[in-house]
Amino acid sequence: MTERVAIFDTTLRDGEQSPGNTMNAQEKLRVAKQLESLGVDIIEAGFPIASVGDFESVKQIAETLKNCEVAGLARANFDDIDRAWEAVKHAAHPRIHTFISTSDIHLKFQMRKSRDEVLKMTEESVKRAAKYPANVEFSAMDATRSDWDYLCRVLGVAIEAGATTINVPDTVGYTVPDEFAALIRYIMEHVPNISQAVISVHCHNDLGLAVANSIAAVKAGARQVECTINGIGERSGNTALEEVVMILRTRKDLFAFDTRVVSEKIYPTSRLITSVTGAPVQPNKAIVGTNAFAHESGIHQDGLLKARLTYEIMTPESVGIPKSSLILGKHSGRHAFRERLENLGYPLEDKELNLVFKRFKALADMKKDVYDEDIEMIIMDEVVRVPEKYRMVYLSVVCGNMAIPTATVRIEVDGQVHQEAGFGDGPVDATLKAIQKIIKTNSKLLQFAVNAITGGTDAQGEVFVKLQEKGSTVIGKGADTDVIVASGKAYINALNKLEFVKKRKDTDKSPVKSEKSP
Repeated sequence: MTERVAIFDTTLRDGEQSPGNTMNAQEKLRVAKQLESLGVDIIEAGFPIASVGDFESVKQIAETLKNCEVAGLARANFDDIDRAWEAVKHAAHPRIHTFISTSDIHLKFQMRKSRDEVLKMTEESVKRAAKYPANVEFSAMDATRSDWDYLCRVLGVAIEAGATTINVPDTVGYTVPDEFAALIRYIMEHVPNISQAVISVHCHNDLGLAVANSIAAVKAGARQVECTINGIGERSGNTALEEVVMILRTRKDLFAFDTRVVSEKIYPTSRLITSVTGAPVQPNKAIVGTNAFAHESGIHQDGLLKARLTYEIMTPESVGIPKSSLILGKHSGRHAFRERLENLGYPLEDKELNLVFKRFKALADMKKDVYDEDIEMIIMDEVVRVPEKYRMVYLSVVCGNMAIPTATVRIEVDGQVHQEAGFGDGPVDATLKAIQKIIKTNSKLLQFAVNAITGGTDAQGEVFVKLQEKGSTVIGKGADTDVIVASGKAYINALNKLEFVKKRKDTDKSPVKSEKSP
């Protein structure tokens, strides 16, 4: 049978302690409501004695939430514990979480207390917390660097005094999975009254092992994991909630455990934490990173299109992401490219696809991301176009604040290449004047506009040119990562359209021979 692992979320306490992650009372309440909706079992809402603001936030959250426990953190002294109780006493399910250090390093250099003094403080503080109608959790700070036998003595005293949950923190992210699992087993074997409490673990990520250590502890006997959304927290962060939840859910063949977290709400919760704290999630972050369900490699895209299981061990929908992304870039293959074209409404023949795919690959070599708008402009250039009387072969521009803008162009006109140079008030003006020397157009430039198709400094420039000649008005379009080249393309595109209009008018004026019946 599947056993349930309780999720103790400390995003609002440990997560908020990391630099830059401070939240105001309104933001904390909003996050708390989302965490309750997510399905966590316990929310550590804050450290009530730390400030008046923190006390009020914890109190407000305790009075609002109904479906999960609300915990207030307290050091092992009466003032802290009483203040924590005042903050959480109106909660539907209150919890007081008190802690004290147990490692000799902390006792000698930080607390300056003896082992016996810490044992006494543990007993008195837990008894103080247990007199209130609340669940009591006791944490042995820096447990993983503590003497194991002494740690077991402290935990036994805490349980005897009334603690219903004992927490074994890897406060500085020092342990490794095998060692941590062995410690949990040692505690289970050497704390006589351990059956009266739930074993919890709270791991930091200084060596990148917080999640691995937490999972190892669960396998060894822990039944509560303390974690944060996106793994935020002191220094390198805490155990990431989303990773623990999805490991247990995805690898049911290895772990007979689960949580009551609604996994489909993981991604929206992650996004909320990012928007509230301003702390971005790294793109390759497991579960919630922007690349977690994004595929650019042609081999991966081909497999994914045939069967999602080939390269996805969980569905994006299972964590609240609408769908996987096939990122089009220089590594993408023809299969994914055709799929994107069809989704955009452009089912192309093989010959047309080859033209567009070649242009796409060339563009992908110049810019990191190729967007749908980029592809549509390529299609407009290569497929949906009028016959080309004029084609730009070469363009070179010299400009600057100490140079006269000069453009040299080579244009193919009905198969023959012509070259001219032009001067202008700027690089675009010089380019258009050089083109005019070759084509000798009488058209009037009515409008010239430049837009960035997509964001970023490597975006394609999209140029629109409106020309008028003898009552005919056309709009030319051109796109390129170089806006000067895009301008030349747009101008020539418009001139080709004018030529097409002229020929059509001439055809309409030509006499049509009538055919008589025999």
